Amino acid sequence: MSDQFVLTLDEGTTSARAILFNKKGEIVASSQKEFRQTYPKPGWVEHDPEEIWKSQSGSAHKVIEEASRFNAKVACIGITNQRETTVVWDRETGEPVYNAIVWQDRRTSEYCDGLKGEKWAEIIKYRTGLILDSYFSATKLRWILNNVEGAMEKAKAGKLAFGTIDTWLIWKLTNGKVHVTDVSNASRTMMYNIRTLTWDKELLELFGIPESVLPEVKSSSEVYGYSAKELFGVEIPISGIAGDQQAATFGQMCFEKGAVKNTYGTGCFMLCNTGSEIVSSGNNMVTTIGWQINGETVYALEGSIFTGGSIVQWLRDELGIIKSSSEVEALAAKVPDNGGVYLVPALTGLGAPHWDQYARGMIIGLTRGSNASNIARAALEGIAFQTYDVLEAMQEDLGSPIKELRVDGGAAVNNLLMQFQADILGIPVYRPVIFETTALGAAYLAGLATGFWKDLEEIKGQKAIERTFVKQMEDSKSKELIKGWRKALSRAKSWVEPEK
Repeated sequence: MSDQFVLTLDEGTTSARAILFNKKGEIVASSQKEFRQTYPKPGWVEHDPEEIWKSQSGSAHKVIEEASRFNAKVACIGITNQRETTVVWDRETGEPVYNAIVWQDRRTSEYCDGLKGEKWAEIIKYRTGLILDSYFSATKLRWILNNVEGAMEKAKAGKLAFGTIDTWLIWKLTNGKVHVTDVSNASRTMMYNIRTLTWDKELLELFGIPESVLPEVKSSSEVYGYSAKELFGVEIPISGIAGDQQAATFGQMCFEKGAVKNTYGTGCFMLCNTGSEIVSSGNNMVTTIGWQINGETVYALEGSIFTGGSIVQWLRDELGIIKSSSEVEALAAKVPDNGGVYLVPALTGLGAPHWDQYARGMIIGLTRGSNASNIARAALEGIAFQTYDVLEAMQEDLGSPIKELRVDGGAAVNNLLMQFQADILGIPVYRPVIFETTALGAAYLAGLATGFWKDLEEIKGQKAIERTFVKQMEDSKSKELIKGWRKALSRAKSWVEPEK
């Protein structure tokens, strides 16, 4: 299969990418296109589903054209996607009835608060593994059905389809022939029972969601259908799906129970493989499905941080202290420390382990001598401190220490951030050679289903570490910094008063 490649469609929160991988798991070609972020009201975040499709299909065409130049063929397609983001479309026309409501969107926070008062939180956590929060898909879907004119009537009549972004892309790729998702994405909707591996009828009734809108749930590695011939000139099997963080965990080869990775993307997401065991968290982690292959379901504990690398975009776009995200490391390195400045990146509330949807971002500790470099450094440190909080909570849930952290995502290229992360965690931080681990994980899942790769053992042989970061900071200094972080964090919590 040396003349064949796996194509991954990696649809993220801010851009759509297409990447071709060869048999060695190396990147042969890639293309990326950003798309618009829309903020109709404070706390609301939306995407145009058609723009997502155009960006993704355009990127795919570019890399397929590149492959055709040296007579290479695409063996199969893997899909990985921003999770929880919710799309509803008309089954007949294929047109979305509303914009995609993005995972960051907080418009259903008050509805979630009301459910907590009715004691649904424990039921939802037990069945779905998730915290009752507007982060997940169910309340976003409910909002669309209840707020778009005629949507609920159409849904009840079986005329509407719901999907997370993977489902939307497969519908478009197959010209509406296939309406599916995989277990990893289904487990992020707050409607899927991770114990019975079925849509939960009682929760659907609670949210007022007709089951007819839901996709069929499949494993993470099997042939779901084929791309329409008119798209790429040939029908290509679509054979791997995983939500972005599960795909990154697979791409980082966290195949063993206890293996942990953290992705530093728009948000930060730490996942720990718990094997076939469903570990319930006492520390506000979520229990999620990692992947399912050949009927075997692998579970994971996850800590989700809402604002990670996007705080750097905020420094660029809103504060204007850098012109490109890549400049932040040099700006932060101009000062030896944060100068007493802490930045709590709670721009859309706090995720794990705090789950405070009323927290807001805060820069504190400013003095007359504080400058842009201190703020840049505090922003990077804020990402690392949030990761520290999640890892500490996860260790407690596991009942055993986490001995290493595997990292990926755009912000993980930042050496200053990775060194600071190792300094405050006190464990080695491993950065891989192949940085696109999310796309690579989806490629592996697709390739396993079609025989492109024989088994996990063949994949394990491709693991390569680019750099290891180890603790260099004195314990007394790291403890002092963590103490300051906790103080700053306490000021940012519950900042917004919920509307009555």
